Amino acid sequence: MILTRRHLLTAAAAATLVRPAQAQALPRILCFGDSLTAGFGLGPTEGLVPQLSAWLADAGRPADLIDAGLSGDTTYGGRVRIELSMRRHRPDAVMVELGGNDMLLRWQPADAEANLDAILQTAGSGGRPLLLVGIHAPAGQPDWRRAWSGIWPRLAERHGALLLQDLYAPLAQVPATDRAPLLLRDGVHPSAQGVALIVRHLGPVAAQLVERAA
Repeated sequence: MILTRRHLLTAAAAATLVRPAQAQALPRILCFGDSLTAGFGLGPTEGLVPQLSAWLADAGRPADLIDAGLSGDTTYGGRVRIELSMRRHRPDAVMVELGGNDMLLRWQPADAEANLDAILQTAGSGGRPLLLVGIHAPAGQPDWRRAWSGIWPRLAERHGALLLQDLYAPLAQVPATDRAPLLLRDGVHPSAQGVALIVRHLGPVAAQLVERAA
């Protein structure tokens, strides 16, 4: 085929259109967790993922956040489904938020640590950036609670992950008498207002994850 001046101009125009689209591609962040990630009981714009997405955009670190939260999931369930989620979404980075349901079921922290270790191993394959989100054990024997609090920094160091030690820390700082508007009626899951408070706590660390993935 003989290339005419018209062909060359058309090709150049097409290339001009493609380059900005490629430059604007956002890092894909897999938000892998339980009901706290899934936004249990909240509207489509009120949950953790949409509110965090908006926070990151406002902070100048926009990202394509993929909601892989599953209400009721445990670290064992996450271990079962992480490989499929990675193949399906092919993210640039992964945030892992699991363990709360293990605590409610009174599972042992050593078992959860083994499951999270496997999850982070799969999620971080090939040097993919990671953020591990922990949660404080709300009740139980002191030794059991201390064992839970110890797994988050240990796993983060082992896998070179960013760490948020306790997702619920900003809620815990609010006096119990003032906490009702921050929680749903079950007294466990955050309301939209509670999520907003959590996102301000999580956002700066999530922004570091986006920076590592960019």
